[in-house]
Amino acid sequence: MTATSTEATPSATPDPVEVVPLRHWGRWVSGVIVLVLVAAVIVGLSRAQINYGSVPGFFSESVMLTGLVHTLLLAIACEALGIVLGTILATMRVSANPVASWTAWAYIWIFRGVPVLLQLLLWYNLALVVKTIAIPGLFSVPTNQIMTPFVAALLGLGLNESAYMAEIVRAGFNSVDKGQIEAAYAIGLTPGKTLRRVTLPQAMRVIIPPTGNDFINMLKETSLASVIAYLELVQAATNIYSRNLEVIEALLAAAIWYMILVTLASIGQHYVERAFSPDRRTSSGPSMLARIQGSLRPSLNRSV
Repeated sequence: MTATSTEATPSATPDPVEVVPLRHWGRWVSGVIVLVLVAAVIVGLSRAQINYGSVPGFFSESVMLTGLVHTLLLAIACEALGIVLGTILATMRVSANPVASWTAWAYIWIFRGVPVLLQLLLWYNLALVVKTIAIPGLFSVPTNQIMTPFVAALLGLGLNESAYMAEIVRAGFNSVDKGQIEAAYAIGLTPGKTLRRVTLPQAMRVIIPPTGNDFINMLKETSLASVIAYLELVQAATNIYSRNLEVIEALLAAAIWYMILVTLASIGQHYVERAFSPDRRTSSGPSMLARIQGSLRPSLNRSV
């Protein structure tokens, strides 16, 4: 009796994988809705009684350019004052000295609690209650001569900014591992050197992004200085339309300058963040246009 051997039959060929495009109908619908709304706004503005032809002239008028320069100077000066005082306050806030810590806390509590517009008005009208600013034996000057619109705006915006910067810097300090600070003390570094060489370089990665946002916000907050007759962009627009009564046209010119300043500041913030974040220097992600195209392109869903 002979044993019959069964030959192994080849396995069946698998069915081809069917590629089915997954279409994101919700994205297309929402995109169409947004385009319709944008078109409606454009049509509405085109039918409004606005003399768009006069906007370029206001955009480059001398008083507007002067307001632009004053806006930049005030924003930079206020942000610099805020950063310096904020860093000092943050150092006092985390200090083991209870007097320094509570003094910094009280400062932050006061300047974050009072509206910045009210602070501007208080500084500008300081001469009503303090007639002279003097140091005995050194100088004595009438307050009216010192408290100019620029100085009042610098104090109002800069001191308010320092209170917020103190919390930003403190958050950066808290992000540094305490073990590294203890190690710095163990090798003989003083608290000052530890702050400069260990704490601040690492904390900057946390401090830079909100600081950039604060500077962008400061560029716009300078418009509040118009209430104390400081010549910035809004005050410049006011001076223009008070002569020709073209209110919207002058304000649009100021709005365009604000958009330009904010755009340039945003670009600068991007490169500063890259400088303090080594992991972002080499990571060149897709552009915004590429991300939009990728989100609208149908993705492929494999099904067997």
